[in-house]
Amino acid sequence: MTRLTVLGSCGAWPEPGRACSGFLLRHNDFQLVLDLGYGTASRLLELCPDGGVDAAIVTHSHPDHCADLSALGRVRYYGDRGRLPLHCPPDVLDVLRVVEPNPDPGQVYEFHDLPTTTSVGPFTLRTWRLPHHVPNWGVRLSLPGLTVAYTGDSGPSPALAELGADADLFIVESTLQGPSPRTEPRYVMTATEAAGWAARAGAKRLLLTHFWPGSDRQVSAHQAAEVFDGEILLADEGLTVEL
Repeated sequence: MTRLTVLGSCGAWPEPGRACSGFLLRHNDFQLVLDLGYGTASRLLELCPDGGVDAAIVTHSHPDHCADLSALGRVRYYGDRGRLPLHCPPDVLDVLRVVEPNPDPGQVYEFHDLPTTTSVGPFTLRTWRLPHHVPNWGVRLSLPGLTVAYTGDSGPSPALAELGADADLFIVESTLQGPSPRTEPRYVMTATEAAGWAARAGAKRLLLTHFWPGSDRQVSAHQAAEVFDGEILLADEGLTVEL
């Protein structure tokens, strides 16, 4: 059995009652965290008491995607749970050391640099570099007969079609609404752009996430539906998607 649970859905900062980017992907008894931004740790601990997860993947070093690694690290360190495998760009480690240098994050996490192609528990992990303000890696996690892809944060890029190719679930950041901004370079996308790349990738289902705080999410869903014919889901804290 494989399922994905949304821990947080906001970009930048969390709306009241919500959290920033974070997901829990579970396959049988293996539990994998994808990003862990502001406000996600308490939601994770409701599902995984004492921080009992098996691995974490963080797409980039912005705090709305990695801040609560510090909280998870504390739970595991003081609970003597051992080091947790963490796949992330090297600058995530720099952020964690600034937040709390003692204990050193290396005592809490077993770091594996992105980009990479490797195994993470039962999943095969592949990565694509995507345009953002800091190094950001889209991740593609595959099992026999099942693929989940996740952008982290990204501007429009042909790499998105490769990342999400034929994915059963494509989790795509959709920070903005309305017409595409004219400014270049682009580091985040509109809901229409997110859906357009999901359509180009041939993804079966699209999960929109990373909404700008205060946005009317139904507007994003409506705009995405104009260009994507498959099922469109809106990330919402606690939403669980069966895969």
